[in-house]
Amino acid sequence: MGNYVARAEADIRAPRREVWNLLTTNGSHPEILFGAEVVSEWRLGSRIVWRGEWQGKSFEDHGRVIELDDRDEPWRIVLTHFSPLSGLPDIPENYHALHFELDATPEGTHVTLDQDNNPTVEAARHSRDNWVAVLEGVKTVAERSAERRPA
Repeated sequence: MGNYVARAEADIRAPRREVWNLLTTNGSHPEILFGAEVVSEWRLGSRIVWRGEWQGKSFEDHGRVIELDDRDEPWRIVLTHFSPLSGLPDIPENYHALHFELDATPEGTHVTLDQDNNPTVEAARHSRDNWVAVLEGVKTVAERSAERRPA
């Protein structure tokens, strides 16, 4: 494909562990990834599946967990990702790597998400816009959860 990287970032007023748990828990939230259900064992090498509906079409994206750094304070996860909706063949060259990095801040957590292997600048912008929306959903769910926690 190409070497264009899509980057999305969000500042979330919730502890890093809470954001990590939200990103690595099976199930779905309407606010995150267009309501897709996420299924994985969340171990190095395990398969990950995202199922849902987007613009009236059912989808089942998939990939693998290829890096998982959750020792002490979790901070980095890398997943491969392929979407059949792309219309491309399901071969390794058509997969993206999704790099999530979680940095603790005085206010909570800063999340950076990079998606590589975009074929054009326009494709990278489109991917960035989608991931910004996903991170906004993560922010909404994590902050709502943090507000409910006793002080």
